[in-house]
Order: sequence, then structure tokens, then C-alpha cells
Amino acid sequence: MNEAGHSHNHIVKLLDAGFRLDGRKAEEFREISLETGVTKTAEGSARVKIGGTEVMAGVKMEVVTPYPDAPEDGTIIVNVELMPLSSPDFESGPPGIEAIEISRVVDRGIRESKALNFRKLCIEKDKKVWAVLIDLCTINAEGNLLDACALAALAALRDARLPAYDGEKIDYRSKAKDSLPLEKIPISVTVSKIGRHFIIDPDAEEEKAIGARITVASLEDGTLCAMQKGGDEALAPDDVIKMIDIATAKANELRGMVG
Repeated sequence: MNEAGHSHNHIVKLLDAGFRLDGRKAEEFREISLETGVTKTAEGSARVKIGGTEVMAGVKMEVVTPYPDAPEDGTIIVNVELMPLSSPDFESGPPGIEAIEISRVVDRGIRESKALNFRKLCIEKDKKVWAVLIDLCTINAEGNLLDACALAALAALRDARLPAYDGEKIDYRSKAKDSLPLEKIPISVTVSKIGRHFIIDPDAEEEKAIGARITVASLEDGTLCAMQKGGDEALAPDDVIKMIDIATAKANELRGMVG
């Protein structure tokens, strides 16, 4: 048996005994901290730490032409950069599969929940709307980047203020009093299956043993906004229901951090 197989078996045996590598329970997050306003050059920013994982999010604003099928709606664009300095597994260059997946999961949670009122981002129908650009970068990657990035993006949106705009030119040095029309707080929680066990917030070692995972974005009332399945193993319907229940329950633990 190779090293990965030994590690997987060790993790499963610990879970059978009710513990994890770092002593946590299956449904227990590592220590989480959230700080906003971490950079003055962005319209909004946040830093999130979950255990040893650390990510930063910045929000910038641009005036763009709306899409023809949504002439009165603004939009969002999410970009994730997995910095090589944050993990030996990341390389410089165009976004890889993992970065693209994270950006899509973050985008979908915000977009499908209608957290941002896109209609209120309209400046002039058919001509000008605000585009909200969310950039996420990893400072240190020790597991569960999906949840860390989603939380950081939401906190940065909450922190953001529109830049001054006179109808022709944006003054990024001055911020208007208006915050972004963030009307809902969709919290994403990823539930992973290792063997027969369900865990949240896996560290980097546990991630190597995951058979399947589901990231669930939900609102305070339990409304499901978006889901993303990952991993190679199939999930039974009962597994999916159990994972959704865990995700929505744990989301409420994080919601107060964003406000």
C-alpha cells in the first residue's frame, strides 16, 4: 500500500473513533477569523483565516455596457488566483481547474441567491451599469479554500462602497456613501465524505482522503441557493440529504461573522 493509502486508512480509523488528525469533531470548524478593510486601494476588501488557510478578497468596480438580455442589470465577475507562495501544489500561469472551480462556486452562490440586487447597479438602461469585480488570492493554503474564498468574497462585498462617479469618469480616490445593494447573505459550507463519515473544513491532509464533497450555499431560512459536487465517488440520495442538512446548519454559525 502506498503512502496515500496508509494516510487514508489512518484518517478513517480516527474518524471511526470519533476524532480527526487535529483532534476536532467531524462537524467542527478550525478557528476562524475575519477582517475587513484590509486594503485602501480596493472598494471593499476582506481577509479570512480558517485554521492555517488564509485568503484575501478585493472588490473593484467598473462601468460597463450591460448584456443585451439584461439591459438594466449590473453583473459580477469572480477571479481566483492560487498563489504559488501559498502552496507547493500551485504553479504560476493561467487559472487551473481548481481555481476555475472555486471562482464558479463563489460566483454561483452570490448570483443564484440574488444576494446582490443587480437592478440597483444600473446607471443608465442599455448603456451603463456597474460591474463588480471580485478578486480572491490565497496567502496560505491548508485546506478548505472553497469555504474560505466564499466567506471572504461575501465579507468584501459587505465592506465595499461605490467609487465617486460623475457620469463620465470614475474617481477611485473618492468613495460615495452608497454601499453595494447586498440584500442577502448566502453562506457556503462544504461537506466532505471520507469512508462512511461526513466532515466539514478538511485540512490539507484530509482533503487527499476525500471521496466526494458537496458545497452548499444557503440563506438564513434554509433556502438552498447553489450546490457543487466534487470528488470521484458517487453519492447516494440519503448521503446528499445528510450533507445538505449539515451544511445549512453549519452555515448559521458563520453568518454572524459577515453581519
